[in-house]
Amino acid sequence: MDKDVFWLRISFWVGAISDAVVGMAMLCPWLIGKAYGLDNFNPGSEYMYAMGMGAALMFGWTVLLIWADRKPLQRKGILIITVFPVIIGLMAAEAYAVKSGFISLGEMAPSWIYQAFLIWLFSYSYFRARKYGA
Repeated sequence: MDKDVFWLRISFWVGAISDAVVGMAMLCPWLIGKAYGLDNFNPGSEYMYAMGMGAALMFGWTVLLIWADRKPLQRKGILIITVFPVIIGLMAAEAYAVKSGFISLGEMAPSWIYQAFLIWLFSYSYFRARKYGA
């Protein structure tokens, strides 16, 4: 059980830190510009409004993952909810950004690789701990 709880806690904290970093980036357009190779990225108020709403949700999910860490076995299902629809939803939005030509495939690839790692980590941790109940 100790190793199963260890993996759950690692997952919750990796997720919480990742969400906090993304939330901060959403509030700082220059970070988005740097991360995705967008030279002279200076978004307007509509973009900042939408990103502010998204950042609030990211910070809320950060707190949710920290809360889940307090009772990892009982709250392991949060990991699957984080994969579907949160990470998959973010990947779909990023696919739109690539398809529309806003961000290049090469600039988006590291984000997708990291998200694939998160999907693996969260799924692995969840399925390891499933033997302790639904």
